[in-house]
Amino acid sequence: MNKQQFIKAFAEKAQFTQKDAGLAFEAMAETIAETLKNGEKIQIAGFGTFSMKTKSAKEGINALTGKPVSIPERDVPVFKFGDSFKETVSKN
Repeated sequence: MNKQQFIKAFAEKAQFTQKDAGLAFEAMAETIAETLKNGEKIQIAGFGTFSMKTKSAKEGINALTGKPVSIPERDVPVFKFGDSFKETVSKN
């Protein structure tokens, strides 16, 4: 499912127009990004937790030249699903 298909399905389930569902999706994504940029995490009960994780510096290899390159330490966004959500989608 791509973004447009997701927005259409979300609109149908929430009884929104596709335009309103798209606006809600964009607002949610922007809010998550802004919150993570500010160093906060987001915990949504029954769904999961958005947070930032620091990846340590490491050595890599340039795929074009085969030469080693230094990859600096960086912060990356992560999402961890909650147990109740995992149970909901499990195929048991």
